[in-house]
Formats: sequence, C-alpha cells, structure tokens
Amino acid sequence: MSAPPIIETTGLGRAFASGEGSVAVLKDVDLTIRAGEMVAIVGASGSGKSTLMNILGCLDRPTSGSYRVMGRDTGTLERDELAALRREHFGFIFQRYHLLSDLTAVGNVEVPAIYAGRDPRARRARAFELLARLGLGERTLHRPGQLSGGQQQRVSIARALMNGGAIILADEPTGALDRASGDEVMRILQELNAEGHTIILVTHDMAVAGHANRIIEISDGVITADRSTRDVTPSNIVKATMQSSAAPWRAMADRFAEAFRMALRAMAAHRMRTFLTMLGIIIGIASVVSVVALGKGAQSRVMAQISDLGTNTIDIFPGRDFGDLRAASIQTLNESDAQALARQPYIDSVSPNVSTSVTARRGNFAASAQVSGVGADYFRVRGYKTERGAVFDKAAVVRSAQVAVLDSKALQALFPHGGDPIGQTVLLGRMPVHVIGVLRPSQGMGGSGITIYVPYSTAATRMTGRNNLESITVRVADNVKSDAAQTAVTAFLTRRHGAKDFFIFNSDQIRQAVTRTSQTMTLLISSIAVIALVVGGIGVMNIMLVSVTERTREIGVRMAVGARQSDILQQFLIESVLVCLIGGAIGVSLALMLGVMVRLIGGGFEMVFSAPSILLAFACSTVIGVLFGFLPARNAARLDPVEALARD
Repeated sequence: MSAPPIIETTGLGRAFASGEGSVAVLKDVDLTIRAGEMVAIVGASGSGKSTLMNILGCLDRPTSGSYRVMGRDTGTLERDELAALRREHFGFIFQRYHLLSDLTAVGNVEVPAIYAGRDPRARRARAFELLARLGLGERTLHRPGQLSGGQQQRVSIARALMNGGAIILADEPTGALDRASGDEVMRILQELNAEGHTIILVTHDMAVAGHANRIIEISDGVITADRSTRDVTPSNIVKATMQSSAAPWRAMADRFAEAFRMALRAMAAHRMRTFLTMLGIIIGIASVVSVVALGKGAQSRVMAQISDLGTNTIDIFPGRDFGDLRAASIQTLNESDAQALARQPYIDSVSPNVSTSVTARRGNFAASAQVSGVGADYFRVRGYKTERGAVFDKAAVVRSAQVAVLDSKALQALFPHGGDPIGQTVLLGRMPVHVIGVLRPSQGMGGSGITIYVPYSTAATRMTGRNNLESITVRVADNVKSDAAQTAVTAFLTRRHGAKDFFIFNSDQIRQAVTRTSQTMTLLISSIAVIALVVGGIGVMNIMLVSVTERTREIGVRMAVGARQSDILQQFLIESVLVCLIGGAIGVSLALMLGVMVRLIGGGFEMVFSAPSILLAFACSTVIGVLFGFLPARNAARLDPVEALARD
C-alpha cells in the first residue's frame, strides 16, 4: 500500500519579468511526491530546479498552475499562512547553511520552535537532543564562525528537524562541503528518510542523487525524466507534530524576547553607528527638557520677585491711566475710600498712600529720599518684614506721629558706619522723625533710590498739605480671585464717586503677562528643539533602512523557518524604539546634568524639572521610534523570502 500524496503540482509555471517581457523558468510541471519518499531533483545550472524547490518550500509562488501541500492549495494562502506551512511541515537545509551568526548552535536550532510557540524548556531540551544526535553535543554553545562547514550543515539539519521536519528540503546540501563531510550529511539524510521523513534533494551531482530512491530530471523548466531507483515502503511516516505549544501569552512573550535579543545584538554589533543614530535624538530630547526646565525656572524666579511686590495686591490711582494730566486735579480719592474698602469682605487690608521727595539728613550725612506716607497696614499689604525695630501702628497714624521706618538703602545712606538706628533722629526736610524700624531687603522695594516710610497722616499734614490721596493699595483676601476683587473694587468706588475717575493696576496682571510670555518663549524654543527631534527621527529611519538592507539574508532565514510578518515587523520596530528610548534617556540625563551645573554657577537661578516634561520626553522618544521605524520595519516584513535568501 503506497503512502498518501504529500505534495502535488498541476500545470505549475513560474515566469520572471525581464525588461518589457518575461522569462519562463518552469513550464507546466506536474509532480506528485508521496510521504516518506526520498526524491532528488537534478539538472544543470539554470534548469529551474532551485526555483521548483523554492515553490515546493512555500518560499516562492507559481505564476500559473496550482500547488497543494497535504491537500491545501497554497495559491489561496496569505503570507502568514504560508509561514505557518513552513513552520509546521518543512525543514530547510541550505547549501550556504544560512545560520544566524549572532546565535550559538543551540540558539540557531531553537529559532523555528520559538516562532511555533513551543514551550521554552521543551524546545531547549529538544535542541540539545538533536545536536547530540548529530554528533555536536560538545559544540552546542559555539557560534557558526567557530564551527567547520560540516558541523554548520549538521546544525542546519538539526534546525530543519526542530519542528518535526516532516518534509526536508535540501538545496545542494553537500555543495560547500568536502567529500567526507558530504558523505556524512548524506548518511544522516538517508537515516532520516528511513525514519519516515520525506526528503527532497536539489542537486546537480548525480552521485548525490544516487542516494535517493527517486530521481527527477529537469531541463529548461520541464521535467524530462522521473524514475524510481528502488521501491521503498516506509515503515512509518513523520507527521507535522511535535511537543505541545506553550500558552498563547507565553508564545507571544517568547517571540517578543527573541526580537528584543536580536535588536540588542544588532545594536551592539554596530556600536558607533548606533550612537551616531542616537545623537539626533539625544540632542533633541536634551534640548526639549532643558528648554522647558529653563522656562519654568525663569518663570518661578520672576514669580518670586512679583510676590515680593505684594501678595495679590491692587493699586488704585486717580485719573484714567498713568500719565493722565487731569489726575492731580481729581480730589475724590481720599481716606474715607480706604476706610470703606477695608470693611469689604473680599479685602484683607488697605493702605492710603501719599508721597513727596525731600533731602534726608542725619548729622553730616544727607541723601535725596522718597518719603512714602502710608497706613499702618501697608507693610502687611506689601508683605514687608522688619530687620530691626518695628513698624508704626494705627495709633501713630491717628496722632500723626513723627516716626519713620527706613528701607535698607536709607539705612546705608544715613548710617554708613553702622550703629543702631533705632531711636535716632533723622530730618526729612525740616521735619524731624524718630527711626523706629528698618525693613528687610526685598525685591519689591523701589528702584535705585532710598525710601523712608512715615504715617500717611504725618506726610499729608506736615509735608504735602494735601487732603486727597495719591493712591490706595489693597491686599485681596486669600480666598478671593484677583479678577473678581478688581471688578468688585471698581463697582464699589464707581458707586461712591458717582463716576469712574480712577484706574486700577493689578499685580496679578504682571504675573499673567510674565506667565504668557514665558509660555510663548518656551513653546517657541521647544518648537526648534522638536525640529531637532524630527531630524533625529529621520536619521533613525535612514539607518534602519540601511540595517534592513544589510540583514536581508537574516530576514530571509527567519521567514524560511516560519517567522510571521508581525515577527519581522516587531524585531525592527523594537530596535528602532530602543535606539530612541536609550537616546532619550541619555538626553534627559544630559539635561539633568546641565541643571546641576546651572545651580552650581547660576547665582541662585535654578532649572525647574518636572516629571510630566521628562515623561513627555520619553513618550516623544517612543513615538519617534515607532513612526520613523515603521517604514523600514514594514519593508523588512514585506520582503519575499526567496529574494531575501538570494541577497549577498
């Protein structure tokens, strides 16, 4: 009883494009191969025998006719379905071995089982078992470069048997070997055939073909002879079965791990090129993170300076705006307005303000000074603190006391040799005052001149002779928004005056303006840094395209042993993303180092790093890796296996 057909072709043809026409390499090939046979396909170079073997191994597709494996018409199958056929039914032995140079012998043998989703421990044990059976038990951890030609071919045979190898396709299996090694390989193939493996040899050597029990001669793409040398009825037939698969999640994890390892090996093999590829990403990420940190640092510093001007304050002036010539004639802004405002629930504290310029004297020391007449709450409104003594209270305001509080510049001008100023007398013009306090230096204190603070009632009655106020300074309650308080103050004073004869300056407007400016500048400079990232991404894409070209044969080998399109796509995407992520990590590290340097030499200025900006940098790295790595990865996944294997 003959074995069932395992391979059938009907009217099989294969033509290749040549200029404007085509060249037919195979013509109307009808062929049936039964399970357990050992068939040799022989012919001269260019006869079409290798093309036929590529089609039989599902590495290539016919342009006409049909080809069925185990009754399945391969013409209707997608790429991944053909890959599944190669995994489950075929084992390939190539003339040039096609071992992966970065893997050990056992690693090469395991590859088909990884793509088949086999259990890791089971596949490892089988790989060692196959290598030991083929006489390589002591060479399992050697790489292909450390093995002889015969040993490499035996590793190739072990790889072909890894998933069962029901059908073994051997393309000139002894072509690159010496006679002794060739005889050893043929002996192994005969033993495998005796165990039930279907063996299909492609050779031009009739001595090699003589080991087969059936010889098919092909010439100019046409089968010219098909004869049996001896009748063989196999005692058993190897089917496409093997140890059970791992769980689906474990199979996916194994394929991912294999792709990850291959990506790392490829990067390590071309360290300088990998670093130069990363350089664009490193510069871009470092720029983005640094610019954002610089912007936040500058904004934080300016905000701190603004806070020194007074926490959430509103200044009210007579007139329509700064420079209004009618402002001096407006008499409606007065002390009662300040007192009325102080009673409003949205107000924390209020200070009436008047000012004048005088010459301040103490003994032989004199200086031009700005005398600010303010209320007792002024220092709370502005957030000023004393360094020595104390500020005046409301009682001093009521009795128009001749007391004064100096700022740090006034202290330096009037007491240049030191000494305790508290209790000392200073002349403000012709009016003597007793110094009761000195303020702690603050960013909000005036410009380059000196300022001396006295009760506004004292300044009004003894120095300016004015009843109206120059301004009113209001501190908004902490639980009230500045904009809402400004609106309420405007409405309140408009009702009191019967007209809007004042204007308001809100310190929060400075804060908002600085924030907007800072954000705009950060966005502008970040946009420039993003350009660097895009340029870096293009560099990644170019290098990955080169990598795909360099590793075309490796891709072909992986496809031949059953890798899916998604497996190849995943491998190159992982490599691209790794390049970008490592580049991103280095870029962030450089930005953090820059931050340390700025803090050490920046005179109090600090770059403010935030976790969101760093996470965003890594997200950008990942996105760039995926976007710019996808095209090369897709190109790799779409390679035709037979063309990839033929590349040098």
